[in-house]
Amino acid sequence: MPQNRNYSHPMPFPILIGDIGGTNARFSILVDVYAEPKEFPVIQTADFPTIDEAIQAGVLDKTSLQPRAAILAIAGPIRGDEIPLTNCPWVVRPKAMLEGLRLEEILIVNDFEAQALAIASLSDENREPIGPAREGMNASKVVLGPGTGLGVAGLIHAEHTWIPVPGEGGHVDVGPRTDRDRAIFPHLDPIEGRISAEQLLCGRGMVNIYQAICKADGKAQAFTDPAAISTAGLKGEDKAAEETLSLFATYLGRVAGDFALVFMARGGVYLAGGISQKILPALRRPEFRAAFEDKAPHSALLRTIPTYVVTHPLAALAGLASYARTPSRFGLGTEGRRWKR
Repeated sequence: MPQNRNYSHPMPFPILIGDIGGTNARFSILVDVYAEPKEFPVIQTADFPTIDEAIQAGVLDKTSLQPRAAILAIAGPIRGDEIPLTNCPWVVRPKAMLEGLRLEEILIVNDFEAQALAIASLSDENREPIGPAREGMNASKVVLGPGTGLGVAGLIHAEHTWIPVPGEGGHVDVGPRTDRDRAIFPHLDPIEGRISAEQLLCGRGMVNIYQAICKADGKAQAFTDPAAISTAGLKGEDKAAEETLSLFATYLGRVAGDFALVFMARGGVYLAGGISQKILPALRRPEFRAAFEDKAPHSALLRTIPTYVVTHPLAALAGLASYARTPSRFGLGTEGRRWKR
């Protein structure tokens, strides 16, 4: 049964830590408070029918360590004892996992809660400033991550504690603002009649923008894969791909600015995930920061908020490890999300 109260005491070591997205699953084992996590090869979610089999084959069969507890970050809302992932057919069943993997405790959090935990203490070498480098205040932050979908989380700083705020912010509505937007938006692929941020700002969103540009201009579509579009756009090999990256950066800036206002994120806005790292040259161009700051009547405020790309290769795992070591540093609600044998 989920425990019906919040916990701040440490979980028993060794602790299995997992970051499970729609495409990839990453795992490590934290032996104790002081050890560096033992990392394992990235697992493709499509290679295993269940998360339990992936953990057994990809982690437990490769080490003599037997975790006593697990902290898993998953891409999807957490409700009840059966937790489906949003962009993956896996279903997390904590009660069965306790027995099958011989664990004493399991804590399940949202994948972008883990990203939020990471940015609480991200060092300069693990973040790349976008636009003017400003030292962010020890204040609330926001993290957005275009990947298989679009993850969003806030990180509130209060009473000397970092409080992650998960949600489904990637599904907010996005509308056209410019004449070019109005030419392109009718050709975008909607979800039930609306364009959400995730329809633009993820891998399939990049394809969606590219195809809409080609349709609006009456040109043949040369690419169907987001990696091919971003590569061609960065190299300047295809005009539609170049414009796709420009618009992707613009729309990401608009949405990032919106969430900066929602959370009053004076501590900075962080862009996580592989896509942000890959298109870093495009994000350094003026479009992202200009769109981020274009928030009248609060443009002056937005100009004071720093923006970064997270360059840590395993940021979510690092965030979970920080929580596992010192849970009292974070106001992480665990009610209905922590199971014990």
